[in-house]
Amino acid sequence: MEKFKRFEVSQKVIWGSSVSLAILASIPKLFDAVSTLRDIVINSSITLLFSIFIWHYNIYSLPKFSSQRVGKNLFNGKLFLSVIAGIAIMVVLVVAHQELFQAAQMDAPIMFELRGILINLIVYMFLHLLFQNYQTQQMGVELERTKAVNLGAQYELLKQQVNPHFLFNSLNTLKSMVDVNDPQSSDFILKLSDFYRFTLESRKMDLIPLREEIQILDSYVYLLKARFEDGFELIYEISENQYNTVIPPFTLQLLIENCIKHNIVSLDKPLIINLYSENEFLVIENQIQLKRGVLSTGVGLDNINQRFMHLIHKEIGIDKDETTFKVKIPLIYDDHNN
Repeated sequence: MEKFKRFEVSQKVIWGSSVSLAILASIPKLFDAVSTLRDIVINSSITLLFSIFIWHYNIYSLPKFSSQRVGKNLFNGKLFLSVIAGIAIMVVLVVAHQELFQAAQMDAPIMFELRGILINLIVYMFLHLLFQNYQTQQMGVELERTKAVNLGAQYELLKQQVNPHFLFNSLNTLKSMVDVNDPQSSDFILKLSDFYRFTLESRKMDLIPLREEIQILDSYVYLLKARFEDGFELIYEISENQYNTVIPPFTLQLLIENCIKHNIVSLDKPLIINLYSENEFLVIENQIQLKRGVLSTGVGLDNINQRFMHLIHKEIGIDKDETTFKVKIPLIYDDHNN
């Protein structure tokens, strides 16, 4: 994930504007007959040093590295503090120049203060506009990045929902059942039809009730049981009140598919998966009996995690030890219709 870039103001802008202000401040002195070059340089240097200080003060008064948001109101406490700090530093600069150079033709202190306040306001407002523009650009980049992640997750989900390998295996199972005149063939066809009907109906939804997700899972598990027989078992232990929560569609199916993909499923070594609620999570747990030669890319779990981050800004939990593998998905309490 790309982080926000640090907000920066070019040193060319800071020094260029400061020098320009110093030159503008010295113009009236050029038409003053009693002013010397030394007086002009001293007055200009005060403006130059003050402008550079005000630039950096206002820059560092912004949230550090722009990692936080600032208020949209232009006139706020930060401006007041900037003006007070500007008045104080201008007094210091004027007194220091008077003491060091004993300049006779310097402007009155009040003129320097008024000039300082004007410079402060110009720099503050210009910097504020730059920063607001920067934040708008960063939010646009983040929005596009979020859209790209979400579209990628939806595309990956769609590919897994209509997994050609699953369809191929299901049709092979159906063929075997028909060949032996299995009386369950009709039920198998209905469940396969239900599963893909659910796929088409739910693929555009962000969330569906957990009760409906379980119905989709029931059809999926029926198809798996027809294929693996007693080599596969799914045990439910979900609290009744949690059936009214919502969940991204096909989350459970993808997690079951992930278990089957990486673990041995056979009559000699059956794969038992437990699905149960634990506090504010739904847990999918299986014993580890890894297949040889199957490498985990983490794409399936990452896809599910991205969907939860996009929808509720929460991550799924993964607990693993030597014998068991658990995935914890947050329960979502939501009353809106999908």
